[in-house]
Amino acid sequence: MTAVAMRAYGAARAAMDPRLQEADVFRRVTGSLRAALAGAEQDMRRVRAIADNRRLWLAVESALGHPANAMPDRLRADIISLGRAVRREMDQATPDFDFLIDVNEQVAAGLGGAG
Repeated sequence: MTAVAMRAYGAARAAMDPRLQEADVFRRVTGSLRAALAGAEQDMRRVRAIADNRRLWLAVESALGHPANAMPDRLRADIISLGRAVRREMDQATPDFDFLIDVNEQVAAGLGGAG
C-alpha cells in the first residue's frame, strides 16, 4: 500500500463511527481466527489468532472497567462476564475456535458492524 493510500485509509477510519470501528476490530480478529481454524492444530497462525483475540478481550474488559465508561452497569457486567468466558475458552489446551468466532461475530453485529 502506498503512503498516500495508507493516509487516506487512516483518515477514512478516523471519520468512522467509534462503534463501527470497534466492530471492524472484532471482524479483523475473527478473520484471523477463521484463517487459523483452517490450519494445522499446532500452526503458528492459531497461536497468533488466540493472542490477538486475548488482547482484544483484555482491552474490552479494561475499557468497560474504566470509571469514565458510561455504559449501563448491567450491560458492562454482562459483557465482562462474556469476555471471561471467552478467556477461559482460550486458556484450554484446544480452544473451540467455532465458539470464539461465534462470540466475536455476535459482538460485531451488536455494535452495528454486521454485513
